[in-house]
Amino acid sequence: MNVQQSEQVLLSFARTFSVQERSLDRVFEDLFTGHYPRLVKTLVRLVGDSGQAEELAADTFYRLYHNRPPGTPETLAGWLYRTAINLGLDALRTNARRARREDLAGREALRQDAQGSPLHDLLAEEERLRVRSVLALLKPEYSQALLMTSSGFTCKEMSGVLGMKTDSLYVLLGRARAKFEQEYLKLYRRQQ
Repeated sequence: MNVQQSEQVLLSFARTFSVQERSLDRVFEDLFTGHYPRLVKTLVRLVGDSGQAEELAADTFYRLYHNRPPGTPETLAGWLYRTAINLGLDALRTNARRARREDLAGREALRQDAQGSPLHDLLAEEERLRVRSVLALLKPEYSQALLMTSSGFTCKEMSGVLGMKTDSLYVLLGRARAKFEQEYLKLYRRQQ
């Protein structure tokens, strides 16, 4: 019995309920073996995971077996693929929502762990004091340039505030960073 004949028998069962249970199982088995591999391939292209694609294909055939949709043999194959693709799209949406929730929960946990710790607060304050003490040792234009950079100023804004050309600003920033690192290491390398 080919796939089209199996579809016809299944559809006639849906309309008349006259097919015996044993022959219905045989018809369903023929439909399954005829469409399952192609259905799985289609779903793998959609969801990108062969295990999930096999689950969705099995769910599609489960729905076919229990719902017995009405229609013609031509529409039964269409029903299978339409149902499978809809299940695949639902799975993609579910996976995306789950990924967003997990990502959000992970970020929140990291933020709470990092910010809620008294040790973290103490270390952060100590680091701020160190940076301030090193900035106080630098030339004022070096300190200003470093502070403006860390505050998110653009090079054009910094050039205007400091009264220099953009090319000169890059040189100044390079020297300021090098001097800051040198002074910081000189003061705090032995304490770490």
